[in-house]
Amino acid sequence: MAETQKISDLARARAPAGPAPYLEGLNPEQREAVEALDGPVLVLAGAGTGKTRVLTTRLAHILNMGKASPWEILCVTFTNKAAREMRSRVGSLIGDTVERLQWLGTFHSISAQILRRHAELVGLKSSFSILDTDDQLRLLKQVIIAEDVDEKRWTARHLASLIDGWKNRGLGPDKVSEQDGCSFANGKGAKLYGVYQDRLKVLNACDFGDLLLHTLSIFLNHEDVLGDYHRRFRYLLVDEYQDTNVAQYLWLRLLARGSANLCVVGDDDQSIYGWRGAEVDNILRFEKDFPGAKVVRLERNYRSTEHILGAASGLITANKGRLGKTLWTDEAGGEKVAVRGVWDGEAEARAACEEMENWCSKDGACADCAVLVRASWQMRAFEDRFIALGLPYRVVGGPRFFERAEIRDAHAYLRAVKSNADDLAFERIINVPKRGIGATSVQKLQQAARVMNVPLQEACRHMITTDEISGKARTGLRMLLGDIDRWREATGSLPHGELTEIILDESGYSAMWMADKNPLAQGRLDNLKELVQAMGAFDNLDGYLEHVALVSELDTRNETDDQISLMTLHAAKGLEFPLVILPGWEESVFPSQRSLDEGGTTALEEERRLAYVGLTRARKQAIIYFAANRQIYGRWQSVLPSRFVDELPPEHVDAQADTGYYNQAGSGGDDTGFSDNRSTYNSPGWARFQAKKDTVRSRTIEGTARPIASDKQSTNGLQQGMRIFHQKFGYGRITQLDGDKLSVAFEKAGTKKVMAGFVDKA
Repeated sequence: MAETQKISDLARARAPAGPAPYLEGLNPEQREAVEALDGPVLVLAGAGTGKTRVLTTRLAHILNMGKASPWEILCVTFTNKAAREMRSRVGSLIGDTVERLQWLGTFHSISAQILRRHAELVGLKSSFSILDTDDQLRLLKQVIIAEDVDEKRWTARHLASLIDGWKNRGLGPDKVSEQDGCSFANGKGAKLYGVYQDRLKVLNACDFGDLLLHTLSIFLNHEDVLGDYHRRFRYLLVDEYQDTNVAQYLWLRLLARGSANLCVVGDDDQSIYGWRGAEVDNILRFEKDFPGAKVVRLERNYRSTEHILGAASGLITANKGRLGKTLWTDEAGGEKVAVRGVWDGEAEARAACEEMENWCSKDGACADCAVLVRASWQMRAFEDRFIALGLPYRVVGGPRFFERAEIRDAHAYLRAVKSNADDLAFERIINVPKRGIGATSVQKLQQAARVMNVPLQEACRHMITTDEISGKARTGLRMLLGDIDRWREATGSLPHGELTEIILDESGYSAMWMADKNPLAQGRLDNLKELVQAMGAFDNLDGYLEHVALVSELDTRNETDDQISLMTLHAAKGLEFPLVILPGWEESVFPSQRSLDEGGTTALEEERRLAYVGLTRARKQAIIYFAANRQIYGRWQSVLPSRFVDELPPEHVDAQADTGYYNQAGSGGDDTGFSDNRSTYNSPGWARFQAKKDTVRSRTIEGTARPIASDKQSTNGLQQGMRIFHQKFGYGRITQLDGDKLSVAFEKAGTKKVMAGFVDKA
């Protein structure tokens, strides 16, 4: 009887439900993507073209047409938020049937379901636990110490990053190449990976990456299990296919062997996560992987104006690794993309905030506005300006600049040097970086301070003369107190910015982040450099610390729903705003020089896709800024506008230089480009600017054109391969020239980036 009821339910679930009113609002391309139910389908969905609507409507259409039951559809998203939104949208179309879509979720949540069913096949029990990041790092540290590896030099965080990369590529310990394994602990990387995996099995646990890796192993080694899922899934749908990594790609390929009905939705022009393992080639080769695949291009944009789309489409055509599409809209005209040249970063923040104030004064809202930066260090100037003007704002995807851990640590060092009685600051930095002063020692010190009724620093000075604190803790404490005394003595003779650099260097704090191989570590170092540069605007250390305290206080008073959004370009994907500000479009900043150095042409194309994503976030107005000068590594440098500025189609751009763009420091217009106040593409000033840029010689690095110094820039006749002498780093040989910046392999100091004006021919 129960079996008969089940068959009846199945027949009812698959029976066509009649007319489909949900198809009526679709444009022809969207409808084509929804109704192409047989065979592999690639939906190339440009920004703002309604891809989520297509995916959810397609899922509803499969059910409405009786092509499959809810439990026979595998629908994969990248985030839990996307999965919830899709479930909600499908529910609005098909009602309670959505509750039976048990295989709708993220790659990892679906893999966890599968792994629970077959855990014993990879040496686990179905009750296995999933480690969070803290637990993973704690376990890796135990493994590193047990294998007699110096955990201070070879950190658990570094190893975790390597293992995550290997798992993203579908590599178990036995598949890691000798070359890859040598990147950690003098060749012990693969061995430590294996020990870690064995330890996880003993604990009946797995980390996030294991969810996919173990499922892959099951599919590859147990054909009967894979066959069961082939019979189970009649339709497969995948969102954001351009962001899949190797492991996710292999996982999908294996499951797709059971049914030709695979539909992937994505945009090769919005693949911006290569730094965390995403492979844009996965979407580029879809037609090769699935012969006969139907390709549907969604090009009608419902978000942005004609000029914004024209500028974005013109920019992205410079990429060679793309399938090709051109966005268009019925919203003809609109404002052209504004390109503005300014003097420096502070002028950039002032000009951008003026634009946002003007927007709000014309019945607009702060929430309409977004500032999208390439790197988090760019946020500081904008945050200062927002606070000065009383403009409410929020940082999306991360803390505000002065709330970042590395900035708070640096401030704690400064406060501890400034005041012997600032116990909170001293407690924060007493064992950062690690000095062997553990929690037990800190408790003893705090108890002594309470008994003696003195500040913690003073209690520490007493305790290092007794036997109550011994070993590494006493040595570390003695060295820290000696450093603080020396820094305190220097406060009267050194500029506070220079003193901060010395403190970060001599304390080992900067070295701690340099040794950290986590991809976020370099961003923390950049933020510290921006901090030092920001201090130059204040007369003394007291003035700066007072400013920080006031900023923090003002931040807490500005809570409102109507806030300007400040975020990185990566965090902006999937969002949209009426007004988008895009600052820092200069060479070395955007595209990122670090990315180009590490990835060459491939990285350049991803940087260009990131610019495309930034532009297509704008609905009504987009404003791009580039500065003539940036303070980089503590020194002012003249910088060139980004190559992306040149690649914007002139017919969609209003390019102007604000008053004093190049002549605020006495530079003549003929020498530097702009001489008139509001030069445009069609003016003599813009022509002179272009002419100057064209004099800059270029050379190719892995096929990527990159500007280097013109004859007017000071390189002192230096050439690649030349031996030079630097006052601080000694003798070395030039390995690379980039304008007036040199990369030099020093004989004793290693490879450093230095300014050409600070070296002499040896």
